[in-house]
Amino acid sequence: MTKGWRRGALVLTALVVAAIGGNCAVSGSCTSGNTSGPGSHTLYGAPGAAGAPGAPGGRMGKPASGAQAAAARYWGLDEPPLVPPPPPDEKPELTTREGFEVRDHDGLPPVFTTVPTDDRVVFLTIDDGAEKDPALLRMMSDLGIPYSAFLTDYLARGDYSYFGRMQERGVVLNNHTLTHAYLRGRPYQAQRREICGQQDRMEEEFGERPRLFRPPYGAYDRNTLRAAESCGIEAVPLWAAEAFADRMEWREADRELRPGDIILTHFRGEAEWRTRMPELIRRVMNLITERGYAVARLEDYV
Repeated sequence: MTKGWRRGALVLTALVVAAIGGNCAVSGSCTSGNTSGPGSHTLYGAPGAAGAPGAPGGRMGKPASGAQAAAARYWGLDEPPLVPPPPPDEKPELTTREGFEVRDHDGLPPVFTTVPTDDRVVFLTIDDGAEKDPALLRMMSDLGIPYSAFLTDYLARGDYSYFGRMQERGVVLNNHTLTHAYLRGRPYQAQRREICGQQDRMEEEFGERPRLFRPPYGAYDRNTLRAAESCGIEAVPLWAAEAFADRMEWREADRELRPGDIILTHFRGEAEWRTRMPELIRRVMNLITERGYAVARLEDYV
């Protein structure tokens, strides 16, 4: 850790203490990893607004605590993140999104981009594991932002201990295959090696076999879902919006958030996206909060 980061940590501690003291398929194929719709490439902050027209009201998030407000100032957020409501007593029933079914889909894991809920919450998910920025761990812990990781072995294995620290903070680690292979069209056994092999790897590293699986590029077919189901996968969350360093891409043409939407981004840093993970998350959280949503823990609803 650099001296600059150590000084920053001390400043944040002081702020927090002071605050506390003061108070895919379409007809058997799959959707593309690229989201689609008119104007799907949009800079942060446009065009939506808090309380999107037509969005259900549902349970609202609470204002942040004093400590979270101090952390938000430290990390440069426009406003502290909203605190999500308590998890539902019963998880909603998951069904495959219309148009994302494969042939004979009954009995196979559901594929969805949005979790059915009226709560004004969205879910933040981060894929692959290429960038391992310790500042991200501090930021998310300081702000109390829940998120889920979908790990690919060949990218994450350079430092699995980083994701172990993530798990210790309550982050659920999920399956994103061994090698980030494009699965659709591959033979069943090849797909099973990719998915079940990562199940084995994650059990070895983290003591648990994931329940959730995301196919690389959002590309899947019936063999993908059969293979996933065979090694313990219960659901296949895709995404409604994808965050990049300089823009959001939206699956829906109106480019609005809706209750239960899943947001995807990736573990990336300056080498590829010319920005660090905390800056990316700052932009994403500013958009989410501006539109009147809290970030909830995906696994509390799925």
